[in-house]
Formats: sequence, C-alpha cells, structure tokens
Amino acid sequence: MTEIIDREAPPATTGGRTYNNWAQNDTLEDYSLRYAPKSFRRWSPYVVATTALGGIAYLADFAIGGSIAISHGFSSALVAILAAAVVIFLTGIPISYYSAKYSIDMDLLTRGAGFGYLGSTLTSVIYASFTFIFFALEGSIMAQALELGLHIPLAVGYLVCSLIILPLVIYGMTALSTMQVWTQPVWLVLMVAPFVSIAVQEPEKFSQFTHFAGNSPTGSGISMLGIGAGAGVALSLIAQIGEQVDYLRFMPDKTSQNSRQWWGAVLSAGPGWVVLGAAKQIGGAFLAFYIAGSVGLAKANEPIQQYVHGFKTFAAPVALGLATFFVILSQVKINSTNAYSGSLSWSNFFSRLTHRHPGRVVYIFLNVGIALALMEGGVFGFLNTVLGFYSNVAIAWIGAVVADLVINKPLGLSPSYIEFKRAHLHHFNPVGFGSMLIASAVSIAAYFEVFGDYGKAYSPFIALFLAMVLSPLFAVLTKGRYYIARVDDLEEPLLAADGLPSAALLTCTVCTTDFERPDVANCPFHAGAICSLCCSLEKDCHDSCKSGSGSGPGPVALAPPTVRSAG
Repeated sequence: MTEIIDREAPPATTGGRTYNNWAQNDTLEDYSLRYAPKSFRRWSPYVVATTALGGIAYLADFAIGGSIAISHGFSSALVAILAAAVVIFLTGIPISYYSAKYSIDMDLLTRGAGFGYLGSTLTSVIYASFTFIFFALEGSIMAQALELGLHIPLAVGYLVCSLIILPLVIYGMTALSTMQVWTQPVWLVLMVAPFVSIAVQEPEKFSQFTHFAGNSPTGSGISMLGIGAGAGVALSLIAQIGEQVDYLRFMPDKTSQNSRQWWGAVLSAGPGWVVLGAAKQIGGAFLAFYIAGSVGLAKANEPIQQYVHGFKTFAAPVALGLATFFVILSQVKINSTNAYSGSLSWSNFFSRLTHRHPGRVVYIFLNVGIALALMEGGVFGFLNTVLGFYSNVAIAWIGAVVADLVINKPLGLSPSYIEFKRAHLHHFNPVGFGSMLIASAVSIAAYFEVFGDYGKAYSPFIALFLAMVLSPLFAVLTKGRYYIARVDDLEEPLLAADGLPSAALLTCTVCTTDFERPDVANCPFHAGAICSLCCSLEKDCHDSCKSGSGSGPGPVALAPPTVRSAG
C-alpha cells in the first residue's frame, strides 16, 4: 500500500502538506471532500443523469414492495407506497437543485443548510448507514440468486457479492459512468419483461392482485395503521437522494443554452428516481402475489424467486439462468453506487474528527466490510424492522435540510447561498442540527409506541413535520447568526462576469496546488489562500480566523492570494 503522508504545516509556511497517491489522484478521489470544479465536470447532463439513474437498479424495491403487500394487503400497500413517493419526490427537488447548482455533495450541502461544520458529522454517519444497510440488503438478494442459480452457500455468496464490487468503485465517476450507461438498456428490458409477458398471457392476474390480502388482519382493504407502517418502510429510501446528488454535483453549469437539458437531468435523476422506485415497489408487490401460491408468503418477497417465476412465463428453459444474471447485474449496478457514496460519507466524517485524509478509496473497504458483517448477520430477515426504524432518523435529517432550502432561504432567515468551507462556518448550527435531534428523538419515541399504535405507524411523518416546523422557528429565535462565522474576504470574486462560479485558479499556501475560487478561503494562520481540504485537516489553528465564533481571535490582515487564470 502507498505510504500515507499527511502532516500538518507550521504556521506561516508553504508546502507543508502532501497527500498519498490515492488522495492526489482526482480520477480515484472524485473530489470526495470538495467542491467539484468546473474543469472536472466534463460530462453532459444526459451522461450525468444516466449514471445517477443507473444507480437505482436495485431490487430492494421489489423486496420492500412485496413485504409491505404481504404485511398489509393490496390497498394499504398501494396507498403507503404512493404516499411515501410523493414525500420523497417533493423533498428531493430542492436538494437536487442546490447540489447541482453549487456542485457539492450531500454532506457539504448539509453543512451550509443549517447544521454547521461539525454538526453535519452526525448526518455523515446517518448517510453512511443508509449506504451500508442497503448494500447489505442488495448483497443478500444477490447471494440468494447465487445460492439458487449456482448453488453457492449464502455465507460464501455474501463474501463474493462484497468483493466483486471493489474494483468498480475504486475508479469513481469515471468508471461508474461508463458501466451504468452501457448496462442500462439491458437492465430495463429484463426488468419489465415478466410484466409484459404476464399482461399478454394472464391479464386477469392484475385484477386479482387488487384482492391480495397477504398476512394482513384487515384483508386487502384500507387500514390506516397499515398505510402508516408501510409508508414508514418505504420512507427509509428518502436518503437515496444523497446517492443521486453524489452524481448530480458533476452537472455542468446551467446556462441559457443548456437550461432545458439541465433541468430535465436534475429533475429526472434527482427526485425523479422515486417514480421508477415506486413503480418497482408496486411491481414487487404484484410479483409477490403472483408467486405466493408457488413458493409461499415467506419467500414471495425474494426478488430472485419473483424473477425466476416471471421469466418462466416466456423463457422457461433458461428462466433460472436469466433471473440469476438479472439479479447479479442489478446488484452490481446499485452496490457500486452504495459503496461509492459510502466512501464519500466516511471520508467527510473521519476527516473532520481526525484531521487526516488517506483518500476516499480507504473508506470503500470500511463501508463494504460493515455491509458484509450485516449480511452474515442475516439483515434481510429483519427488513421491515430495520428500515422502519431507520426512516425516523433519515427523514428528520432530510426534513431539516429541506426546510432550510425552501423556507429559511426564501424568507431571508438564512444565507441565500450554500457555504461549506470550515473557515466560514460555526461548529454547530442549532437551526438544522437541533431540529433534527429533536424531531428524530420524538419520532423514535413514537416508533417505540410511546404515543400508541398510530404514533408508531406514523412516526416518520412526525419526524418530517417537526423538522420542517422547528427549523424556521430556530432560525427566527437565533436570528440566523449561527450560519456564517466569518465572511468570505478573498479579493478574487466567487462569480465570474457571466454570473457562474469563477474558474480562476488560486494556489493553496499549504499544499501549493491550484484550486478553483469556490474551493478556497483566506487563512490568517497561514497568511494566504487555503483550499477547503487543507483547511479541514488543519488542527493547529484552533479556528483562529473566526471572529466571534467562540473558536479564537478574529481575522487578521492577509496577504493577497496568488491568482492565475484558468487558461
């Protein structure tokens, strides 16, 4: 392994920090802790959107939809899935827009949307949890396919499903975009083929599906408790928007020439993922009904069983092989995204706590390792319980972020822009951080039946409501003073003459590397410009640049930064 060198610079010197080859290689690193610069965002809106949508090829939707229908019956499952989809779509719009506009990932967006520099460390863990929980669920589905199709024991299959992902994820967006674009058409055809076949050969099955009761004590009819409980499971997917914006941050700048394509890509690949997601959940519910008589309700929510029987309707001799191939393809597509996004999140988390950054690649192994442990522990068997609990925390986080973007910013309660650099942020902002903690605490209490059966069933909605209400309330009470600890005082403007982010290059006084203007701050401690990553890793300055922030003395006079044109 390449030696990791990450030493701190002495005050007022230059060239004091170097990074190992993994962290220095932008093709591997993908600006995991940074603003994605204009020079790196070379992909068209179509390619970015296709890559982002390729990551939602997961089959957990089929398992989730099947589980909800089996537990609560057709009508409650349908309403629950659609209600969750509406919430996920609406909350995803502002997150996708701001991420694509400012070229930042979910963690950097959260910092500037009411959480503060250290406050967002908790959300990094929440997001990382989403990636390894769903990696484990998807890996379990793939292992089921390997067991049925290739007779590989589950325990060995879990290991295979983990190791096969690593080579794809190491090369980040560059490799993932190619893989997702080329495999997407094949995946789409195979996904819809069983439904088309059943519609042609057995159209009556769709009307019979509306009477499916599963194990529901209230049958196939509407149950308010069933709707709430089912929606809670589906709402665990709300954090998927984080994986979508991990790709949307590479969108080109929006201009008058590409405005329609830009918006189309952002809306389709951002909140639009849930349109296909909800359709897959309903499809999973239908296939669970379709095969329940053959395999029993206990196995009817397993995607491999669903697709083996689905393919038998038109390709019986090769149904098992075709289903195995489809499941493996789906899981490779989604788990490469889960591992990639998880590495970004862990990088953000550990860089702030340890002031070290060995590179995004290191954390791929951590994320996949945790997921493997969950698979070996049988996480698939506790699908509804795990996702129902997780949704309470995830939706409190997303609700607090969205409230800042759609309420606080338009009302002038918070800055109109997203500030993500440590040099300009307070450690904690009670607006978002406090709202999330209170909302998640109350909703978790509700989930454990403190407020009765209905409180448990609708606990995620309690989390969303509280987060959306508390965020503007705290912004008013604090008068927004915890958003910005120090103004941006670099002489080079953030925006170019065309109103887009400046591509002017400034040299970091610590690592002596050039960075685009939005990724640089003025540093009194080093007496010059500093890139956002060197700023994050600095542990000797004690935030001395933040006047009145409680971190140290105020700013001092700075030497003008070194500026070069992007050309």
